[in-house]
Order: sequence, then structure tokens, then C-alpha cells
Amino acid sequence: MARLLPLNVAVISIVLLFICANLVSCNNGRRVGDPLEAELSGFSVPLEHSFELDDVAKFQSRGSLLLKTGREPSVSLTQNQLSEDDRSKLKEVAAVDGLYRIRVPRVSLQADRQTEWQVDGYLIAFVRACAMVESHLSDVITLHTDVSGYLIGVSIVTLPGACRGAEVEDEVDLEVYNTTLSIMAPVNAPGPETALFLERMEQESEKKGKNPQEQKSFFAKYLLQRRRKHEAHRLLLAKITECFLFFQPVLLIGCTSCLSFFS
Repeated sequence: MARLLPLNVAVISIVLLFICANLVSCNNGRRVGDPLEAELSGFSVPLEHSFELDDVAKFQSRGSLLLKTGREPSVSLTQNQLSEDDRSKLKEVAAVDGLYRIRVPRVSLQADRQTEWQVDGYLIAFVRACAMVESHLSDVITLHTDVSGYLIGVSIVTLPGACRGAEVEDEVDLEVYNTTLSIMAPVNAPGPETALFLERMEQESEKKGKNPQEQKSFFAKYLLQRRRKHEAHRLLLAKITECFLFFQPVLLIGCTSCLSFFS
């Protein structure tokens, strides 16, 4: 019996270890590839730019956007540095007041629609190349989504946004991007407060019901108003009659004089 005790302890220890291993590997009933896993990992799409002297867009890689899906989507950005040739070309395009363009693929931020972006085309935005140069590659990029999570627009502005002809050094100011990136979703407009309006109407009706003496029908108000107008007209007519009687002798004398003059 003493020899079987260590064996029983070892078997129980193995069973408990197996149970604990299963509990640790538990994923709350979610399978690999479920939306939660996609939400944590996100997916990457390219950010491209173009700046050409002939103003014909030829997009090349600027970096990549890491989009994280979910109820509150987020985005992060990794970017390449501008090469020496690109810095020189950007200044040349700025000198002729050319355009600096960016584009991103039209994707969905919903985890179950990430494979659809390849056929949805691209979203393009642009600024003046001189603004990009004089801002020292400092820009703000905003991704706009619709209510279903699709990217429907992209915008870019520079800080500062004006072109003033300032001198810029290639090696110092045109090498690394300083970008602020954000996602803007539509905001629902406030709806009518129908329930509150009906509640106020009911409260007013209850107050009027508690004080019936304060209620006056429309017809009673109308009669009162007509009576007041009639009284005002009667007083006005009395004043006119009084004035006429007062000035009647004068008018008669005047009229008699006029007749004698013309005769």
C-alpha cells in the first residue's frame, strides 16, 4: 500500500497538469481567424505618392498603413525616407508650382471584408509641392470612412500650408516625414426629441385640467376681442360727431361766404 501512494500522486499530478494546460490554451470559445484575432493583428495597405515635372502621376511607395479593425478602428504609419534624387526632384516640382499627390486603396475597416480592397480602386489627394517643401515634409493625413467602415476619402494638408518662397536645405529638411495620421468617421446628427415633446404636452394638458377656470375657449376669446373693437369704434365715432357739432357753425359761415363770392 505504501508503494502505491507515490504512484497515485504521480498520476494525479499528470492529470492536473493536463487540465491546467487546456485551461491556459483556452481562447474563450474563439477560433483562430475570428474577428477578435483580426482586430488585434490588423492589416497593412500601401501609402503611395507622386510628384512629377510633367504633372503625369507616377505613384511609388511612400510607406504603409497598418489599419486595425474593430468598433474603434485605429491606424499607424511607417514611412520611407526620401532619397537624394527624390529630394531634388521634389524641389524642382515645387519651383514650377507642381502638385504632390498621395493615394491609398479603398478598403474596408471591417475584419470580414479585408480581401475586397483590391478591386475597389484608389483614393487620391494632393497639395502644392512648394507647400510640402516649405513645411519640411510636415503634413496631416486624414482617412474618412462611411457608416459601414469603408474608406471613402483621404485628405492631406501641410503645416504651414502657404508657399512663401522660403529656402529649404535638402539634407536637413527634406529627408524624414513628420506626419499626423487620423481616421474620421461620420457623426450622427441629433434626432428630434419626440418623446420629450410628448411628455411636455401631457404635462401641460394635466396642468390645464387641474385649473379649468383658467381655460377659455377660442370662441369666447374671439367674442371678447370683437367686443373690445366695437367699443373702440363707438368711442371714435362719438368723438368725430362731437367735433363735427362743435365746428358746424364755422363750416356753415364758411360755405355761405363761398356761395356769395361765386354769385
